[in-house]
Amino acid sequence: MTVSAAATERPRTVGIIDDSRTIRALLRATLDADPRLEVVGEAGDPYEARAMIKASSPDVVTLDVEMPRMNGLVFLEHLMRLRPMPVVMVSTRTRERSEDAVRALALGAVDCVDVARLQADAASRVRLVDALVHAAAAKVHPRTAVAATAMTEAATDYRWNGRLVLIGSSTGGVDALERVFASFPKNGPPVIVAQHMPPAFLRSFATRLDSLIAPRVIIPEHDTSINCGTIVIAPGGDQHVGLHPHDPSRVTLVPDDGGQLYVPSVDLLFQSALRHGPNCVAVVLTGMGRDGSQVLRGLKDAGSICLVQDGASAVVDGMPRAARETGAADEVCPLDAIGPAILRLTNANSGRAR
Repeated sequence: MTVSAAATERPRTVGIIDDSRTIRALLRATLDADPRLEVVGEAGDPYEARAMIKASSPDVVTLDVEMPRMNGLVFLEHLMRLRPMPVVMVSTRTRERSEDAVRALALGAVDCVDVARLQADAASRVRLVDALVHAAAAKVHPRTAVAATAMTEAATDYRWNGRLVLIGSSTGGVDALERVFASFPKNGPPVIVAQHMPPAFLRSFATRLDSLIAPRVIIPEHDTSINCGTIVIAPGGDQHVGLHPHDPSRVTLVPDDGGQLYVPSVDLLFQSALRHGPNCVAVVLTGMGRDGSQVLRGLKDAGSICLVQDGASAVVDGMPRAARETGAADEVCPLDAIGPAILRLTNANSGRAR
């Protein structure tokens, strides 16, 4: 008899961290019902969580935000610095306060799930299980300070050469984008980002990012002009973002017709740039799936310069791996080399423009 590979794989182990016994019981019942997961420990607060993690070494943990003795986001920050591991936030706070969700993602959480819907919504329970299975396979890196050594030089020696920057990202993208833009000067290149996230999260992310970096960060309206020093974050929800077909200095919002798996879609953003190929730098960052990979090859053929994150630095090497497999990458870069590479490729004063 032949045994399938799926049947022989060991379950991913999970630790549950929540101060509510009721929620812990709900989570355990939900996770125990799926053979891909095995609950190996529970904790009612971060201090208990520390001991639980040390004793059972789970592959992934669920983490609430509001807990006694230590806030969950504070614990997450300590955890990612001292013992980085996959974390999925399971809390009502990440739904009601999208800035908490974005902060958690920026600190290194792989995903956020709304606990309030689990009891009544079977689809939410499936989403939680899938999120934990995927998160358990993510590569979580130690939290380090974002290098900004290039900021002074870039700010004094940057002159835009006319190339637009298009970036696609998904799981792990909040932290990745913050790191990419950390050294950008105030007059950096125009950038359009398609990041897979719910619209409320994207707006909170844009607000957070705008407070952290030198360029201006906006959520665009339809037919918004873009210029140096502006980073555009696609709004998502029921709208995609792309370049205006006849004027690449403007972005348009495209209604979702249900034909795309993700909103905003990296594929549609990249497709909108095909006619402007020689004037673009396209970048694929960490994420699940294949969004953007095939169109990236088209952009390369149209004359764009294509950068792809390497597998070692990606939280999830799905989108980057798919892009690398097409042969589209002009450069494969670790995460912290992508920002400097973009500045080099868009700087008229650079000694190496390609």
